[in-house]
Amino acid sequence: MDDLVKQALAKWPNVPHCYGWLGLDARGHWRMRDQQAQQQQLPGDKIAHAALLNFINRNYGQDERGCWFFQNGPQRVYVNLEATPYIARSDPRHGFVLQTGAPLAQVEQVYWCDNGALILRHGDIVAQVDDRDMAQVLDALRLDGQAASDEALLAWLADGQGQLTLSHAGQEIAVQALAYAKVAPTFGFQPAPAGQ
Repeated sequence: MDDLVKQALAKWPNVPHCYGWLGLDARGHWRMRDQQAQQQQLPGDKIAHAALLNFINRNYGQDERGCWFFQNGPQRVYVNLEATPYIARSDPRHGFVLQTGAPLAQVEQVYWCDNGALILRHGDIVAQVDDRDMAQVLDALRLDGQAASDEALLAWLADGQGQLTLSHAGQEIAVQALAYAKVAPTFGFQPAPAGQ
């Protein structure tokens, strides 16, 4: 967290929280959700200002309820998550990079969901792979130690037969099946935080 943010929190500790105005989409874009976007359940406008994006990324965290937020000075701006708290892109140097720009060099668990989403977990980081990178990531999947065809992968999703792994950073990480509807409760985060 930025020092200026810490100073603002100390100076104004009781600023009301903000809900619904900031979103993170499934491709890792931060979105400003004005009142119209909120009322019509729209994703909102992409934030493109580089300095603002860097500020959000540096001051992004979670509370004890599993709600993710951006600490904007003394105000906590809660984030509506279209997918997971982080979005991962494939990266030739690091393997995966999060929307914050931080590398995700290690992966402890991999989940493949019934809607085709791939979820990576390392410690407190839960990241859905950006769908634009799935073709490349699918090439790193092995079924019973062999490269898997699209048909074999679809069959695994349907019946879970065989040992599916993701080759990453010199390791073979077991892939587990997970219903997409259970992603948030499994990892303990709130997709749409609301006031207490």
